[in-house]
Amino acid sequence: MIEAWALVEKGAVIDSRDADRLVPWWSFTKTVLAAAALVLVRDGLISLDEPVEGRPYTLRQLLQHRSGLANYGDLRAYHEAVGRGDDPWPVPELLNRLDAQKLRYPAGEGWDYSNVGYLVVGQLIETIVGSDLNAALQRLVLTPLGIRNARIARDRADLADVSIGSAKGYHPAWVYHGLMVGTVADAALLLDRLLETSLLTLGLLREMLTPFVLPGPIAGRPWQNPGYGLGTMTGDTTAGLKVDGHTGGGPGSTIAVYRSLGGSVSRTAAFFRTSEDEAVTEEGAFRLLDA
Repeated sequence: MIEAWALVEKGAVIDSRDADRLVPWWSFTKTVLAAAALVLVRDGLISLDEPVEGRPYTLRQLLQHRSGLANYGDLRAYHEAVGRGDDPWPVPELLNRLDAQKLRYPAGEGWDYSNVGYLVVGQLIETIVGSDLNAALQRLVLTPLGIRNARIARDRADLADVSIGSAKGYHPAWVYHGLMVGTVADAALLLDRLLETSLLTLGLLREMLTPFVLPGPIAGRPWQNPGYGLGTMTGDTTAGLKVDGHTGGGPGSTIAVYRSLGGSVSRTAAFFRTSEDEAVTEEGAFRLLDA
């Protein structure tokens, strides 16, 4: 099993193991998507709290998993198709299989993790910027934060040099909101710089870090008081840390990218494992922050 990590303090990597390894960022991609969407809010190109044109939900509700949209992760046929090594379904087929036009609850009146919600976020970003998602994220987030090696993987060939564990032959387009790949170090540096620099206004950063509080603790995972901000998992760990970031997992591997909040010095850690056990990967990141 491969383990790789990077610990960042004051903009520099201060501890690492195999941190230049290219890995899938899985749902840490959601943090990048949220940052890009909030840059568009910063620039007055979309509203955070007005309904998205022609839709019953707002951007905030999409980013916070409160839109009422379904989650394809709950679809058995999805996991069976991925397990067989099938090519991804076209987006209209996915949405039809989910009956995605029917909200699971009225927008803003519940919470349910939804990858489909972030598919919509990615589509909004592409429409507003007028380019494909990879180019849009490079322009809005990656280049301003000095992250040079991260990219959206579009097909199997894009994962040829990426550590993905047992999931050889996986097609990255099964991640419908886009699967970013990058180094372990760049994952930590991206989150550190996002929360330290002026890419977003202080007001938007506060919005990003303000959680919708979820029931806790989470059995089997190191979360005491979990919550979800705008594209970030945030709350208190069982070890007493207050953190913000995101865990990501998929076939063959997991990654946890978190920053410690509060205290005299903030640190940011990224921890990657070729294992699907998200709890152990989160524990590895939290240990680095608590060292």
